[in-house]
Amino acid sequence: MKAPVVFVISPDWTLRTMVRAELRETGVEALGMEDTNDLTEALVRGVTPSLVVLDGAELEKPIARQTLENLPRNIAILVVDSQVTPAPALPSAEVLRRPIRVQDIVSHVLTRLYRKRK
Repeated sequence: MKAPVVFVISPDWTLRTMVRAELRETGVEALGMEDTNDLTEALVRGVTPSLVVLDGAELEKPIARQTLENLPRNIAILVVDSQVTPAPALPSAEVLRRPIRVQDIVSHVLTRLYRKRK
């Protein structure tokens, strides 16, 4: 069975790198991306994620919101967002509020991936 693909999108390289590394340890193909422009480029190349982990800061950009809203509904979106200054909500997304541990993000991702595969 092919490993699920997860896009981890964040301008914060520490969040991106740490979540990606932990997911790879579990056998998930995790691709790190700095912003949603990278997501668009991957989709054009034919790489489709099972799930997107997104830094809430990306939702402040209108073009990023539009890109995410146009994703197929079977691609889950998990937003890691600020508790103090949250981004505008993305209706189809699940939101995790900071402060949050990397392992908690990874656990949510794995739960969503497992639920989708049933």
